[in-house]
Amino acid sequence: MFKTLFKWLSGKLSAENSAKGTCSCGCSAGNGTAERVASIEDLERFVEYVVRQLVDDPDAVGVKTEVAENGTKVIRISCRKEDAGKIIGKKGKTIIALRALVGSAAGRLQERISVEVVD
Repeated sequence: MFKTLFKWLSGKLSAENSAKGTCSCGCSAGNGTAERVASIEDLERFVEYVVRQLVDDPDAVGVKTEVAENGTKVIRISCRKEDAGKIIGKKGKTIIALRALVGSAAGRLQERISVEVVD
């Protein structure tokens, strides 16, 4: 999953897939130019996967995408209070890294997406 995300962020995935004639989901494109574009749901699943790996109680994690008043999309992470610190990390480094990954992937979708931890 991380290798695919890295390739997608760097633009290598689309070049490899167009050369192979397949999209990132593995189907045959026929003309060699088809590309599976990641969606907001893919980013939501990525955030959920990462957060579930960080916390003590993965079953208590909930990830939901909402639209803010200004039109930007917000991925909200809900979890137990004891696990919020693990998602945020020391000096906020973990949530900053997660926001950077989601933000750069959202840029490829030409969207603005933010990530928030809800207590």
